[in-house]
Amino acid sequence: MQVYLVGGAVRDALLGVPVKERDWVVVGGTREELLRLKYREVGRDFPVFLHPETHEEHALARLERKVSPGYRGFTVEFGPQVTLEEDLARRDLTINAIAQSADGTLLDPYDGRRDLKARVLRHVSPAFIEDPVRVLRVARFAARFAPLGFTVAPETLALMRAMVLRREVDELVPERVWQETEKALRELKASEFFRVLRGCGALLPIYPEIDALFGVPQPAQWHPEIDTGLHTLLVLDQAALLSAEPQVRFAALVHDLGKATTPPAEWPSHRGHEERSVSLIAALAQRLRLPADYRELAIIVARYHGIVHRASELRPNTILEFLERADAFRRPERFTQALLACEADARGRTGLEDNPYPQRAYLQAARDAAAAIKPSPEDIAAHSGATIAEHLHRRRAIVIAELRER
Repeated sequence: MQVYLVGGAVRDALLGVPVKERDWVVVGGTREELLRLKYREVGRDFPVFLHPETHEEHALARLERKVSPGYRGFTVEFGPQVTLEEDLARRDLTINAIAQSADGTLLDPYDGRRDLKARVLRHVSPAFIEDPVRVLRVARFAARFAPLGFTVAPETLALMRAMVLRREVDELVPERVWQETEKALRELKASEFFRVLRGCGALLPIYPEIDALFGVPQPAQWHPEIDTGLHTLLVLDQAALLSAEPQVRFAALVHDLGKATTPPAEWPSHRGHEERSVSLIAALAQRLRLPADYRELAIIVARYHGIVHRASELRPNTILEFLERADAFRRPERFTQALLACEADARGRTGLEDNPYPQRAYLQAARDAAAAIKPSPEDIAAHSGATIAEHLHRRRAIVIAELRER
C-alpha cells in the first residue's frame, strides 16, 4: 500500500500559495486494510477514510466510467488494481493531477507542472466532457487563479462549449450550481467565473438572468461602459475590493437584473427596473434555493440602490422612511452590507472607479444617530400605542436634519 498527497495541496505548494487542506490517495490498498489501521470510513459513494491521527481524507484510488447523462451518471471502480496514473486521469485539470510521494517525489503523468508554469487551465483527458460539473469548476478555478495570470486553454474551452451544446449542463442540480457559485464569489476575481461561463455559452442555461444583461445599453453619461453586462462585472469587481463577504458580492452582481427586461423601445433608459430586479432575484433565489441572507440582502440592494445614490438630495424625513423600510434599525449589519454593495454599483463604471462616494458614510451616520434615539420613560408615560412611534419618528427626523447641517 502506498499513500500519495494529491490535488490542491500539491498544486498550491508548487504555486507558493497557502495550502488550505490536504487530500491523499491510497494505491494498492483495500477497505479492510485501512479499517484495520484504524482509519474511519466516511465516504458514501466511494471509499473515503479519515486518518486516525490527522483526520485528513484518504481515498482509495478509483476509476470512473460514464454510464448515463448528468453529473451523477457514473459508475466507480476501486481497489488495489487501480494505478496512481489511472486515478489521476479521472481528475479535471492537469494542475490538479499531480501527486507527491512520501519522500517528496512528484509524479506528474499529465504535465501539470508545465501548465502551472504556463499559467494554463487545461483538461487532463477527453473524459473531461463526461461531467458537467467540470464546467463550473473550471470557471471557479479561473476566478481563483486569474490574479496569478491563469487562463483557460482554448481546447478546454472548446470542450466546455461542446458540453453546453450537448445540453449536459442542463443536468446540473441547483445545489451544485450554487455551491460552485458561492465558492467563486469568495475569490477576489469572482467576475472571471461568470466571464468564463459566458465564454463557453454556459451562462445562458445556468444564469439566464445575468446573461440577458449583455448587449443592453445604459445612458453613456452615467455609464461610460454602456453595456449593462459589462457594468455588472465591473460592479462585482468593485464589491470584491470593498468586502470579502460573498453576500455583498452577490447582491452587487444581481442588483440590476431588471434592466434586461426593459423594452428596447425605452433604451437606454430603465425606469422602474428596481422592482423588476426584485422579482427576478426572488425567482432566481427560489430556483437555486439560495440561503435567506443572500436573498434578503440582494432584494434590499436591488430595490433601494437608487435611493442610496441620491441620499444627499433627499429630505431628512425621506431618509428616515428609507431606513425604516430597509429595516436598518433592527438589522444594522445587513444595512452596512447593503451600503457596500451600493458603493460598488457607483464605482463599477469605466473611469469612475475612484470617485468619492460620501453617501455610504452619510447614511451610516444617519442610521446610527437615529438609532440612538429611543423612547424615554417619560415618553412612554406621556404617549400610548402608535403615538409613541410617531413621536420617535419626529425626534429621529430631527437628528438626521441636524446631521446634514453639520
